Amino acid sequence: MGVALCLLSAACFGAMAIFGKLAYDAGVSPGALLLARFALAAVVLGIVLLVRPGLRRSASSSPPPEAVGPSTMTRGRVLAIAVGLGAIGYAMQASLFFSALQVMDTSLLALIFYTYPVMVTVVAVLVGRDRLTPARGAALAAASGGILLVLLGAGGISFHPGGALLAFASAITYTVYILVADIVVHRLAPVVLAALVMTGAAGTLGARAMLTGGVDLDFGVSGWFWLACIAGVSTVVAMLTFFAGLKRIGPSTVAVLSTLEPVVTSALAGLVLHESLTPVQLAGGALVLSSVAVLQLRPTGTHRKDSSMPSASDQLARGNHHISGPAREGRSEPAVPAP
Repeated sequence: MGVALCLLSAACFGAMAIFGKLAYDAGVSPGALLLARFALAAVVLGIVLLVRPGLRRSASSSPPPEAVGPSTMTRGRVLAIAVGLGAIGYAMQASLFFSALQVMDTSLLALIFYTYPVMVTVVAVLVGRDRLTPARGAALAAASGGILLVLLGAGGISFHPGGALLAFASAITYTVYILVADIVVHRLAPVVLAALVMTGAAGTLGARAMLTGGVDLDFGVSGWFWLACIAGVSTVVAMLTFFAGLKRIGPSTVAVLSTLEPVVTSALAGLVLHESLTPVQLAGGALVLSSVAVLQLRPTGTHRKDSSMPSASDQLARGNHHISGPAREGRSEPAVPAP
């Protein structure tokens, strides 16, 4: 059941870019899509917390030893960081992601965006939060080669250099989001954290809409249907099934199962949007996904020299889901979403 829930979650997250393309075709603007997505998700999560008050409580009253950030952090500061994650990090990441979606194929976007687990590992090594083992070094080299193949194989007219830059910028922003989210992931209940992130993002996008003259909501029923799919299926349902699966099978297995997301995106892009990847791109995508799986597997039978420092795989397990998805958890408690 845990595996099935996590695969369902990955499929829901993977379908988000497809829903976005269909929403654009129905006349929905990027500004309206982003605002509606986060506002609807925040409302639904708020209702869930009202109906299920038990979800407001964390599984533990104190963060685990490896949690990042000062243990004396006040609750007010924790809440402010959680809202800021949505207001700054998630809002920016989603804006970049859906801007890229306007000008490039969803399958190529998914593969470029999914380089963020590799970026998290690299940053963790550079700042001394993790060690570069031979296996991780090989995985990073494979991922780099895979990214190169994905881009070199995009010689068709669908390739858009500006869109590729936006996709990379979205992945970089999400990398920062994950590393910052690691500060509060163990200090709030997961659904509460998700609701705060959604509310923060909706607040920022709402303020931007007011300053720029508002968003155009004059589109038909089909547009609202695809928006409901993005907010309901690819955000709320995806997050809740993720948390339920995570509780049953743990973060390491979940992290590897998450590699299904870009596979689902590419498959649906071919079936629904008639997009296709070249053989070279498919080979590059396979290298990226396999390297991500290796990077997210925790070594067994070994001990870290410094147990107070979480590894990159721990960080990814706590926080990797594009906001389109939720962040993964650490050893005791899940984080929140992010494409």
